[in-house]
Amino acid sequence: MRSFAFNVAYWVLSIVYASAAAFAALAPGRGATSWIIRRYVKRMVQAMRLLAGIRIQVRGRERLPGGAFIIASKHQSWGDGFATYDQFDDLAFVTGDHLEKFPLLGTVLRKLGAIVVNNCGGREAREALKHRSADAHAAGRKILIYPEGNLAKVGEKFRYRSGVWHMYRDFDMPVVPLATNLGLFWPQEAFHKNPGTATLEFLDPIPTGLGKEEFLTRLETAVEGRTAALVAEATGLPVRPALLVLAPDEVAKAAKRQVATASA
Repeated sequence: MRSFAFNVAYWVLSIVYASAAAFAALAPGRGATSWIIRRYVKRMVQAMRLLAGIRIQVRGRERLPGGAFIIASKHQSWGDGFATYDQFDDLAFVTGDHLEKFPLLGTVLRKLGAIVVNNCGGREAREALKHRSADAHAAGRKILIYPEGNLAKVGEKFRYRSGVWHMYRDFDMPVVPLATNLGLFWPQEAFHKNPGTATLEFLDPIPTGLGKEEFLTRLETAVEGRTAALVAEATGLPVRPALLVLAPDEVAKAAKRQVATASA
């Protein structure tokens, strides 16, 4: 019953606020649209607590540096964006172009200054990430990115992509790893929700100046290690390292190579 009530609220809130934000997008500037989206996020987090029984506790805010920085987060749940966006007044975020399939949402994303990239990656996605994140950086905004590029199941991880490192290098900004166990309570995009207290934990910032391999290793170790610890803390089970699996685009590429090899 909780899951049904929350999902009804989810769609009602999404339709109402998306319509209002699309209308606000006609106004100059992004102030009106941003104000509506912040209200939307707060109502969603409230609905998670009151209807789905999912409370969000946040740790590590004292670790956040001053000024602009990049947040590199684990991504286990559709609720991650709501929970994280709710922690900041003005947050730019990297998202896949799959969100543009929803009516009006593309207009709202552009007005918000969201960094929309092709889900399949490649040169075009890297260029889009570079230019659109440069706009956010120039405005002094904090930027949220999911380095794996996909929603992972609890206990699994995808390869960490290099886009976050290019942002880190090009903009000379510290990166704050973010661990979470929200996927235990709102798994990926699942209808069913599990009541309980989910944790977001901001970890020690990674200072600027590291090389690509060192940076990505340090980021993945921090995010995955602490995420596994948060999952163990919530479940009472031993800490288990996440299993590396192929991302959807990697699975598709592998299938194409198999077909090409079989046809040769």
